Amino acid sequence: MAYKILMQIYDLAIAHDWEYDADFIQLIVNAARKGRLSCYTVDQQNLQQTLHDLQAGELGFQFLFDRASDTSPEFRSIQDLLKKENIEIIDPVEKLRWASDKATMHLEFIANGLQTPFTIILDPFDESREVRLSVQELHRLGRPFVVKPANTTGGGIGVVEGAESLQDVLEARKEFQSDKYLLQEKIVPLQMDGKRFWFRGFFSCGLVQCCWWDDQSHLYYELQKQEMKRYNLSPLFKIVEKIAAISHLSFFSTEISQSKDGQFIVIDYVNESCDMRPKSRYADGVLDDVVINVANKIVTYIKKKLRPRKFFF
Repeated sequence: MAYKILMQIYDLAIAHDWEYDADFIQLIVNAARKGRLSCYTVDQQNLQQTLHDLQAGELGFQFLFDRASDTSPEFRSIQDLLKKENIEIIDPVEKLRWASDKATMHLEFIANGLQTPFTIILDPFDESREVRLSVQELHRLGRPFVVKPANTTGGGIGVVEGAESLQDVLEARKEFQSDKYLLQEKIVPLQMDGKRFWFRGFFSCGLVQCCWWDDQSHLYYELQKQEMKRYNLSPLFKIVEKIAAISHLSFFSTEISQSKDGQFIVIDYVNESCDMRPKSRYADGVLDDVVINVANKIVTYIKKKLRPRKFFF
C-alpha cells in the first residue's frame, strides 16, 4: 500500500533577505517559540527548496511574515502559492506597491484630512521632460525645497533635500526617468527645549508606537509619557492609526513633524520596509523596546488569527 507523505505545516513562516534583519527576525522567532508557535524561516539559501516543497505539497504555512518580496522578486512565488490557499500575509506585495507610491498616498492623505507639505506631483521624465510651474507654485514651494521620486524608496534614494531651481528638478528626474516625482516644501520643525519636534511612528498589527527621531542625525530617542502630556503629542498616535486605515498595511512606519505653528505634518508618508536594526547594536537603530514590542505584537496577532491545524495524508 502506498502512502502520501505527511505535509509538514508551520504556524508561521518568515521570509527575509537583508543581513541586518537578523536581530529582528530572531526576536520574532523567540516570541513565536515562547508562544508555542512553530516557525520556519526562508532566506536566499533555502528559497528554492522551500518553493519545491510547497509545490510538492510536502510543506505548508498558516501565516507568512514577508520581509523579502518587496526587494527580492524571486521570493514572490511564495506569496503566489500561499494566496491560492487563502493564507494571510504581512504584507501582500500589491498592498506594499500601492502604499509605497508617495504620489498616491499624498492624494489619499489630503482626501482624509491629514496635513502634508505643499506638494507638486510631476509626471515621469519619460512622459514629459518639461516642468512648468507658476509663480504662485514656486512661491509656495519656497527655497530650498525637496525633490523625491514617488516609488523609489529606502534610505533616501533619489531624494534631493536642498533643491533651489528648476535645473535641480530636471537633474533629479533623470535618475529614475520612469517614476513620478514630488516637489515638496521643506518643513522646518518646531524647536523647543533642545528638541527638534520630528517623530517616527510605528504601526504593527494594531499597535502604535512613537519616538523622537532627529531628521538631521537620524537618531532615535524615547518619547516619554510626561513629554506626551507636556507637549500635547497625543495626536501623533491618531495620525498613525489613520495612516494604517488609509494604507491597509499591517506593518509600517511614518515620519511626522510638528511645525512652528503647532500643526502635525506627515512627511515620509508610508515606509513599508521598516529598518528594524536595534539601537543596542547600531547607533542609528530603532529603540530596543520598540523593536521587541513589534516582534511580540506580530506574534500575538498571528496567534489569534491561526486556524485549526489540518493534516493531509
